[in-house]
Amino acid sequence: MTVTRQVNQELEKASSMVMTARRLLATGTTIDLSALEGRIKGVCEQVVDLPRDLGKGLIPALEKLIADLDRLAEMVAERMDPPPVAEKDE
Repeated sequence: MTVTRQVNQELEKASSMVMTARRLLATGTTIDLSALEGRIKGVCEQVVDLPRDLGKGLIPALEKLIADLDRLAEMVAERMDPPPVAEKDE
């Protein structure tokens, strides 16, 4: 297996973990993000170690992962500090 393919598979696993976390969070389940944090850190370290020309090919997958992480962060923030509920006029 090529290094690029291996890193790409790790990116896919990380993306899958983010999607699972988002689904669980949406159902109200409390989640532990430490495993996800470790996976993301490992993937980033692998990408940094790649030659520049090989790493460029991973940009779309990295951008997707970043967008998924941003959406997860928004969900966590909303859960930690939910928007105020509008009071009804009585």
